[in-house]
Amino acid sequence: MFTTTKAFSGFSVDDVPRAQEFYGQTLGLRVTEEYGMLTLHIEGGTKILVYPKADHVPASFTVLNFPVPDIDRAVDELAARGVTFERYPEFSQDEKGVFRQEGPPIAWFTDPAGNTLSVLQE
Repeated sequence: MFTTTKAFSGFSVDDVPRAQEFYGQTLGLRVTEEYGMLTLHIEGGTKILVYPKADHVPASFTVLNFPVPDIDRAVDELAARGVTFERYPEFSQDEKGVFRQEGPPIAWFTDPAGNTLSVLQE
C-alpha cells in the first residue's frame, strides 16, 4: 500500500515565526511556509513538517539528528550563532557539551519550543 508513497516526519512547536527564524537563520536550513505550517527542506530531498500546536509539549526524545563530518566545528559554529548545548547528568559530556563515551560523539540542543535536536559525528 505505501510502497510508492513518500512519507515524512513532523513535530509541533508553540510559535511558528520563532521556529522559522531558528531553523532558517540559526541553523541555515531552507524553510518554506504554507497554511501556517513550516516545511524544513533537508539535504537529499527530505522534508519535515513543523506545525503549530497551542498546547505544545516538547518531545521527550530527540526529534532531529544532524550528522556532521566534524562535531567540534559544528558545535563551535552553532555556539557562535547563540545555540546553547544541553547538559544531562547521566552523561559525561566535555566542556563543549559533547558526549564521547558510547557510539558516535553527540551534542544535544533545543529549538525555541523546547524540542531536542542533536549534532553527531558521521
